[in-house]
Amino acid sequence: MVVNLSEQFSIVGNWISEIRDEEVQKDRLRFRHNLVRIAEVAAYEISKTLPWIEKEVQTPLGTAVVKVLRDQPVITTILRAGLPMHQGLLNFFDKADNGFISAYRKHQRDGSFEISLEYVSCPELEGRVVIVSDPMLATGASLVKTIQYLREEGHPSEIHVVVAIACTVGIEFVLRSEPQAKIWCAAIDDELTAKGYIVPGLGDAGDLAFGNKAQM
Repeated sequence: MVVNLSEQFSIVGNWISEIRDEEVQKDRLRFRHNLVRIAEVAAYEISKTLPWIEKEVQTPLGTAVVKVLRDQPVITTILRAGLPMHQGLLNFFDKADNGFISAYRKHQRDGSFEISLEYVSCPELEGRVVIVSDPMLATGASLVKTIQYLREEGHPSEIHVVVAIACTVGIEFVLRSEPQAKIWCAAIDDELTAKGYIVPGLGDAGDLAFGNKAQM
């Protein structure tokens, strides 16, 4: 399942416009904040699909019956670019457990690259709802490898993927590997370069959020 949050106009369109705009991108704080806000909208939409229970709450004037989440999800992100979106999800799922994965493209001299995972930290995932965030879904290779590593910690009942911008190629690759995954994105682009970058995309989300890194 794929949900494009920009399919119908909402304020999300303004935030997507700003994270794409090369002039606005110069403001790192604003760039990170817009990723946080996009993730918050996704968190709200995802919450509508999660199991809930009724609970009695005592107020100063009586008893109210309210609907609350049955279980807290596990919020997982791909370091470092995913940190702002992770914070947005955590702002809404504030009691959630958390997981962190270091995944990056290790480039070869011939221009090809492989996905390297060097750090994984997460709680028990058996039977739990897992939400994975990363600003860009390009080829989908790092996301699929991340999910495969997460499955070594258990078998989640649901996997949700939250991204700012996705490429159709990456979406198709992820769903071939994880057909039950639910992808929530704020925009979808169709073009992917030979080096695996989304066009028009927005550039390198990690560098825009936190500064340029040395080439690995």
